[in-house]
Amino acid sequence: MTFPADDYTGQSAGGSRSPLRAFLRTETGGAAVLLAAAAVALLWANAAPGSYTSFWETRLTVAFGAHGPSLPLREWINSGLMALFFFVVGLEARREFDVGELRERRRLVLPLVACVGGMAVPVALFLAVNAGHPSTHGWGAAMSTDTAFALGMLAVVGRGLPSGLRVFLLTITVVDDFLSLGVIAVAYSEQVDVPALCVAIGVFGVVVLARALKVRHGLVYALLAVVAWGALLKSGVDPVVIGLAMGLLTYAYPAAREDLEHATGLFRMFREQPTPELERSVRAGLASALSPNDRLQGLFHPWTSYLIVPLFALANTGIPLDAEGLGRAFTSPVTLGILLALVLGKPVGIIGASLLTYRLSRGRLRPPVGWGAVTAGGTLAGTGFTVSLLIAALAFEGTQLQDAKIGILSALAGSFLTSRLVTAVIAAMPDGSRRRALLGDAEAITDLAVPVDHDRDHVRGPRDATVTVVEYGDYECPHCGQAEGVVRELLGDWGDVRYVWRHLPLTDVHGHAQLAAEAAEAAAAQGRYWDMHDLLFRHQGELRLNHLRRYAALLGLDTERFDRELRTHRGTARIAEDVESADLSGVAGTPTFFVNGLRHQGAYDIDGLSAAVRAARERAVADGRPGR
Repeated sequence: MTFPADDYTGQSAGGSRSPLRAFLRTETGGAAVLLAAAAVALLWANAAPGSYTSFWETRLTVAFGAHGPSLPLREWINSGLMALFFFVVGLEARREFDVGELRERRRLVLPLVACVGGMAVPVALFLAVNAGHPSTHGWGAAMSTDTAFALGMLAVVGRGLPSGLRVFLLTITVVDDFLSLGVIAVAYSEQVDVPALCVAIGVFGVVVLARALKVRHGLVYALLAVVAWGALLKSGVDPVVIGLAMGLLTYAYPAAREDLEHATGLFRMFREQPTPELERSVRAGLASALSPNDRLQGLFHPWTSYLIVPLFALANTGIPLDAEGLGRAFTSPVTLGILLALVLGKPVGIIGASLLTYRLSRGRLRPPVGWGAVTAGGTLAGTGFTVSLLIAALAFEGTQLQDAKIGILSALAGSFLTSRLVTAVIAAMPDGSRRRALLGDAEAITDLAVPVDHDRDHVRGPRDATVTVVEYGDYECPHCGQAEGVVRELLGDWGDVRYVWRHLPLTDVHGHAQLAAEAAEAAAAQGRYWDMHDLLFRHQGELRLNHLRRYAALLGLDTERFDRELRTHRGTARIAEDVESADLSGVAGTPTFFVNGLRHQGAYDIDGLSAAVRAARERAVADGRPGR
């Protein structure tokens, strides 16, 4: 559903992407593959039921000497490969906690409460429907949200929904997964082997200790995780728990400029002397510039989205569908309980818990989006699939298991339809009401550490503009040169945008960037900053001293004064202030844009920046504040 004349997403296709946007994009594509795998499983199970069952019950043994697990193929996927899926979920949760919107800890409270409400109400509904039946023990299958399906359906039903809803929904699904795995460990594990469980806890303690000692060798953590997984499997506790725990331990941080400069220095040494030793040093230097969280997400996330979770669907959703079976299922308390719990209980629990928290805190704790968007998120959260199927396989067997699977699959369709209905209602609202329903009144996070000072900064555009775009750039940076044309087009298309340039010369890779920035400041001293700025970008390959003198003459500057200020480096202090403000804002490369104080994570093409400006403008209008 596209909302008329508005786009609140701030997203764009292609170009540079933040880890969160890359995560969401992979989840969206993964949801399509997941749906296809589920369809193939249904076709296979109905065309050749004997083949489907016997294949997934084939045992595979991995033995080390006389010891090693022997499990059916389905169990290897459910307990083994799915541990990697939950590892990736834990990685993204930790990243949001370290450097994302949840770095402001108070923003974590409401999604936590909403998640608990979104699990408690479905469980209560399931128990109410199944009261007096032996199926009550399967309540855990009715409470979980599938991350891949929820985010994939969000992309389908509402491109116009605000980007904050994605973070809100992602937080709910991650906490949901964590609590669901706790439920599996406590309520659906076999008789616990206490010594094996103690071994698993002890190994995890070693992992925590290694992290505290800053051990950076991934192989150490991988071996410890495998040992902990094996101990949990032997203990009777579902071993996928270790995947989520390992992910939550893996810290994230933005690339520091010092680390990037160190990596550049190593590469230059390798360029001069290409030896195997320096090649290893370069690879290690490049890897150390990124956080372990970023590296591991890039490595594992495509595999989990496009292979592991679809394999899980292929192994678990194959159920025979016939008139008799469907008739039985839709009169079964198991099917009806799961269907009502997910389609009705999830949105009621999430919306109700969020509203109650808002009221009790007297508005201090509020969702990052409007109540209409929260409602849409609540309906999307009814997509229980991965963990629901996992718990159903542990809680039920025979016809009850088939009924549970039919309920879970039916809930996918029900959640999709209710989500479409909610977004259609929001789209039909008048502009002002729709804006409030989508955006709400929560304070946006400000990433720009040093606010714009119209009397100090280099500013193009009206002083009281609704939207302010700040760029940290480098005159020798080719990407900044590409972005310059986009900025010009942006200023031409939007009359209420002001543009601010701040210097960030990357002297380790661009040898003339500092001198070019000083030339711009020398021109600014004579009131011709923007003229020099434009000339420097038109001649990015000609930034030597003689070129800069020629540009000064072309602009009619006092060339003696210009030359004197370059020789005495008069603009250095001013440039250093910009560089310091970049460091405070976590900027390590160029170009980096901030739109109304929020770091722009999408592409810096005209579509990407226009979408960000449009979203910032709508937010500013809703808040009644000018751009920052």
